[in-house]
Amino acid sequence: MSNDIAYPVFCTPDRALALSTARRLMEFGRWEHSNVCVYAELHSVAEARRMAKELPEGWFRGQEEYREFDGVPLENQPALVLGVKGPGLPADPAAYEGRLPVQCELDDLPVGSIEDTFMAAIGPNRGWINWEMLRWPDAPELDFQGESKHAEVTLLFNTPTRELDEPADGHTVLVHVRSFSIDGRQIREPYAHWLAEQVGLTVIGPGQQW
Repeated sequence: MSNDIAYPVFCTPDRALALSTARRLMEFGRWEHSNVCVYAELHSVAEARRMAKELPEGWFRGQEEYREFDGVPLENQPALVLGVKGPGLPADPAAYEGRLPVQCELDDLPVGSIEDTFMAAIGPNRGWINWEMLRWPDAPELDFQGESKHAEVTLLFNTPTRELDEPADGHTVLVHVRSFSIDGRQIREPYAHWLAEQVGLTVIGPGQQW
């Protein structure tokens, strides 16, 4: 089993520029099986409803307490907790009590099918676009083999962290590589620098892991 580590390579308050930059990096590793997914955390009822109108095919799900529904049949659990598509979001504000933030996500979509719509819809909310199943090429001059399992690009909106736990005015692009640490040192970090350089970018901060 292996994990990834993601390095920030670009940050800007201009979300359109952030998206075009992330796409440039993504295209460097794109191939026929690459896909994209999106995710947002919505901290108000108004934002959840707005996003549902903007992304009606999105899957929306609210929070639940630990073991809150142990022993409760699925058919008796709130629709918002089970998850609904945009048009199925509850109209009653009381249905959201204790359920915020509401998560919105769409997975395994063709590259180019959702990115612009999501960028326009995200508003002030924190979230991301993640391009998966990319293929990074070999870097023989650094003696690094290419990357596929952990070859990803992420565009973070309104936050600099993968955990979405820090609000920010900027949007950050991350390049992912395999995490391989010896004595606390990431052996493949130079590969992340090399990947960024191939499209005119530079690593601008420490790697982030889940």
